[in-house]
Amino acid sequence: MSEKIEKTNKKDAPFKTAISQHVDENSYIRGYALTDLIGKVTFTEQIYLLLKGELPTEAQRKVLDAMLVACAEHRINVPSIVSARYAYSAGNTFNSAMAAGILSIGDFHGGAIDNAAKMFIENVDKNADQLATEMKAAKNRAPGYGHKVYTSDPRTAKLFEVAKQNKLYGKYCKFAESLEAALEKTSGRKLCLNVDGAVAALLCELGVDYRFGKGFFALARTAGIAAHVLE
Repeated sequence: MSEKIEKTNKKDAPFKTAISQHVDENSYIRGYALTDLIGKVTFTEQIYLLLKGELPTEAQRKVLDAMLVACAEHRINVPSIVSARYAYSAGNTFNSAMAAGILSIGDFHGGAIDNAAKMFIENVDKNADQLATEMKAAKNRAPGYGHKVYTSDPRTAKLFEVAKQNKLYGKYCKFAESLEAALEKTSGRKLCLNVDGAVAALLCELGVDYRFGKGFFALARTAGIAAHVLE
């Protein structure tokens, strides 16, 4: 792959971005020629490059890839899928139906990732038992914990297995699992670390801004939404 360029657009543009440039009829993504990226990097690597400004290591790519796979599809009776299917059945265009599905992603469906990641960042150096006690006293919901179907989310277990294999299971993942045990002690019931919480912890390990949480889920689930609309 060719070296990254450090050029800027020749003409002053009203909008500035470090993400992409167009120089002498060539497009550059984070300094890399788009034509050099095509056929040489995966879509997962391209996502990481766009977000972080650099290509991922092999370990980072594998973990991010696993996260995208885990979130791409789950089942039919969830808001993003039902909304998309209904929208298409009403005669809307394919992309409009997909947009309807994406717009239904919220704090209680696929959207706990950003809130969970923010919580991990702010509390990772605290005692998990103390945090659980404080949350119970304040009657605060723990984002990324609990599931209507699972007592233990198998997606979480698999994601953390992949993270451990690639040496990316760090302090955020450890804290997330410690908080799971602490929440069970304080509440008296199992509140499993769900896939949103696991993805949140891994985004923290990858150094991705927590505000990307809902965007990440939308990015991954778009594939499942498209498949359901087509069906």
